[in-house]
Amino acid sequence: MRQAGPSGEDIGRFPGSYYADTCDAPVAAAQLHGDVITDFCVIGGGFTGLGAALALARMGRSVRLVEMGPIGWGASGRNGGQIHVGWEQSQTWFEKKLGHDTAQALWRMALAARAHLDTLFDLAPDRCDFRPGLVFADHRPGHMAATHAHVRNMREVYGYGSLTPLSRDALRGMLDTAAYHGGSFDALGGHCHPLKLALAMARAAQAAGAMLHAHTPCTHLEPDRAGWRVTTPHGVIHAGQVLDASGAYARAMVPQTDAHVLPVNSYIATTEPLDPALAASLIEGGAAVSDARFVPYYFRLTPDHRLLFGGGESYGYRMPRDIAAFVRPHLARVFPQLAHVPISHAWGGSLAITPNRLPFVMQPQPGLHAVNGFSGVGVVMAPWLGQAVGRAMAGEANAAHDLVRRMPHPRFPGGPWLRWPTQALAMSFMALRDRL
Repeated sequence: MRQAGPSGEDIGRFPGSYYADTCDAPVAAAQLHGDVITDFCVIGGGFTGLGAALALARMGRSVRLVEMGPIGWGASGRNGGQIHVGWEQSQTWFEKKLGHDTAQALWRMALAARAHLDTLFDLAPDRCDFRPGLVFADHRPGHMAATHAHVRNMREVYGYGSLTPLSRDALRGMLDTAAYHGGSFDALGGHCHPLKLALAMARAAQAAGAMLHAHTPCTHLEPDRAGWRVTTPHGVIHAGQVLDASGAYARAMVPQTDAHVLPVNSYIATTEPLDPALAASLIEGGAAVSDARFVPYYFRLTPDHRLLFGGGESYGYRMPRDIAAFVRPHLARVFPQLAHVPISHAWGGSLAITPNRLPFVMQPQPGLHAVNGFSGVGVVMAPWLGQAVGRAMAGEANAAHDLVRRMPHPRFPGGPWLRWPTQALAMSFMALRDRL
């Protein structure tokens, strides 16, 4: 029987993605039945929630996690799998807005998050299909100067030698497309199978003692005498502290989040397996690629020689009827030689963005925490920030958590009723500029 969530999607099973079809069995996580008491409750079974649950369990704390679908059902289990080192904003932006010392501290956090991701890959025998290397491609020649200035700043000011500039010729040597004019290459970036990563984290959390409950949506959250009362359809969790890590599917779980976070739909398609020689010619070395568009294209090769391509966005929870047809023109714009290649999988999902594209971390009431809005860099940052928040909830001094909480967090304009159409109009305009 189909079970519909707040987006209208079937929460009884994973979406029909390439990831779901190339993964082991879902994590065995029984639905909650009955009332229970725990130290900590985490709402949301994605990277952030799993990172917090894993950290708390390893600290010997009792923790229960609830997820409305299978574990890893949301954006964590269906995103592009790209590994970006750093935040969605550049270090130059941090320097101008927050000062040199804070910018340096945030970069150290970014490197710590990337190192933490390697420890999570080690949880899986296949290391979640990790492949190194990330190309950032400029779709306009006028963008190259800024990209190369960013590379110089990262190398000279931050000592980041993994980042190198790419001329037009160098980029054409790496990508078989005329769509780009130069860019950069990050040897510490890369890509992975995100659903395998989520499931590996979930199994590690269970092994450490965390109790995970799939198909258990939180229907109501309120304080009670012992802390917090988390109501689900078949039972209640009484917890001393609660973390809302429900991402784009929060839907007013913590009302303060609504003004700062907006769900955006993103879409991905994979081709049928290509001839290995053709696949190898598309992207040298199998690196991931992301471009400079406001609504970026991102793509990479899979281990079985498919092109996995993300392109196009929409706003609200309604998705196109034919996602493959929606993505194909974007794919053909970059690789016209693949314009008529059969598409095997096409899916979409909602990710959470913030006005300044920085994670929104808050503690609106004693014992209630919320983390949301990774804006496209969640593969690296969400597991790490989840564990940092989990440790802070357990009382551990955590400078990283404290700094992220203090970062500026503007609201979306328009208030409760107009913020969505206002932001959608603005983003649609920027997307139109990408096509001009």
